[in-house]
Amino acid sequence: MRYPDEWVRPGREELLQLGFSELKKPEEVDAHLTEKEGTTLLVVNSICGCAAGKARPGIADALAKSPKPDHLVTVFAGYDLEATARARDYLKPFPPSSPSMALLREGKLVFMLERHQIENREALQISADLQAALREYCGAGQQA
Repeated sequence: MRYPDEWVRPGREELLQLGFSELKKPEEVDAHLTEKEGTTLLVVNSICGCAAGKARPGIADALAKSPKPDHLVTVFAGYDLEATARARDYLKPFPPSSPSMALLREGKLVFMLERHQIENREALQISADLQAALREYCGAGQQA
């Protein structure tokens, strides 16, 4: 089942305003997540309350306060079905989770924040975790 466009539009637009690019097809996911240069923040977006009240506000706060990744991309669980399934292939061994966020560096997964680490926490706690990852992998102190 695919969610109606009017249900996902607000959540999609929230990330687009932050500079994210939507990946709607598996081929787009492959093109972006096999990128061997730089860092990519992938957000598996969702219509759930924890995405709206915690994940997306946490992402916005972290991006305002931290070094930015080279690429910001998103898929929408329950809407971009094939693209989401392909994106989740890159996040293994982590199980499917939405919302979730992952940081890839040089095409390798280096940070993952799953739904169970989002749903019972506040946006600023999520932001702090993401900020730490962005500083480590996107900032001047990034590891080789």
